Amino acid sequence: MASRILEADYLVVGAGASGMAFADALIAASDADVVLVDRRFAAGGHWNDSYPFIRLHQPSAYYGVNSLPLGTDAIDTTGLNAGMYERASGREICAYYERAMNERLLAFGRVRFFPQCDYLGRGEFVSRLTGDRFDVAVRRAVVDAAYLEPRVPATSPPAFGVDDEVRCAPVNELAHQEEPPDGYTIVGAGKTAADAILYLLQNDVPPTLIRWIKPREAWYLNRRFTQGGELLPTLFDGLALQAEACAEAGSQTELIDRLESTEQLLRVDPSVAPTMFRSPTASTAEIEQLRRVDEVVRLGRVRRIEADAIRLEQGSIPTTPGTLHVYAAAGGLNPAPEVPIFSQGRIRLQSMRIGLTPFNSALIGYVEATRSDIAVKNRLCPPNRQPNIPADWIRGTLIAWQADVLWAREHDIAQWMDAARTNISRGLREQRSRPELAGNVARYRAALEPAIANLHRLVELRSS
Repeated sequence: MASRILEADYLVVGAGASGMAFADALIAASDADVVLVDRRFAAGGHWNDSYPFIRLHQPSAYYGVNSLPLGTDAIDTTGLNAGMYERASGREICAYYERAMNERLLAFGRVRFFPQCDYLGRGEFVSRLTGDRFDVAVRRAVVDAAYLEPRVPATSPPAFGVDDEVRCAPVNELAHQEEPPDGYTIVGAGKTAADAILYLLQNDVPPTLIRWIKPREAWYLNRRFTQGGELLPTLFDGLALQAEACAEAGSQTELIDRLESTEQLLRVDPSVAPTMFRSPTASTAEIEQLRRVDEVVRLGRVRRIEADAIRLEQGSIPTTPGTLHVYAAAGGLNPAPEVPIFSQGRIRLQSMRIGLTPFNSALIGYVEATRSDIAVKNRLCPPNRQPNIPADWIRGTLIAWQADVLWAREHDIAQWMDAARTNISRGLREQRSRPELAGNVARYRAALEPAIANLHRLVELRSS
């Protein structure tokens, strides 16, 4: 085992979506050199561990790094995503990040990548393969790209007990079944559980063979209103509807109702009030498919699965040894508290716009490359913690819209955003002559100031 000393402007810990987008934008806007470290064998972060049938929850068109397109910017014509931009599969994303590392970051000549290494802190990391230790003399900052690292079922044990004779597997194993079980019990209330059910239904598993243990009901963002490119008019129609609702709502409850009535927010069961919002997206066609599952269990979280019974917080239900219990409940993005993104010698990558990880990290990279004052950088990059409950839509939207106002006032940031591939509204200036788009943008801008003012009031009402 050897010990080596390295020098770099930045040590980026984590080569997932955040670390890759930050490094790509930083390198493009500066002459900095970077050491990039990850415990996995390849770039791509949690995508290397995700279930095989996973797809992006947002269009490929604005995912990844700014310098390399993902996909072909095609609009799907069939399936549950018809009429919206294509969404890459997990395998496509892993291959993409391999290309991004080799053809972009390493090709710059100012990035060195160390896979399968554990970061020990204080600029030190160790190789899992050789045991060699590395001590990095960091000239500018250590970048924590794993502050919001997601938890996925494949690498997170279930938070409940399982008897030895029970068939229980993480959601990844659905793609590797050799013999059909008697039925499927899906454990989890979030997007992973929904993806598992959609996968089964799309592969002709009868909904009568699916049971969904759902501790909470969730709100989904309507994916139709999260499209850029040629579909910018729809994006700004959604933003206008949101801003108009925010400007006029007299209470948080009324605001959520307005958002649902204009299909900005969707839920699977209209009879159950959602208590969870983690900012997943879904199409209305996907919601309709999920409604085909009639056996939904709402008895809280699972405590233990036994051979003939599932013990939950609020009761028990029967099961059988031939049932496959699918663990689809993990934490997702870490709901860590928001902290200043920039501090002396340290950058902690977080969201400004919820749910748009590559954009957030790329913008932080650009701001780091073009500003020197920490207070200025933090003013331009307000942290916006990951949402958990419906009221977090209100708080998160307020922070994001206020940040949008700040960015529009900075000429270079506005120009950068209009060209940045990871920005959902890129190309707005080029398309502003389209009548439908111009009208929707005007509606949004007219409602934005009163919306921000009223959101402040609604947030204060909740906290008082």
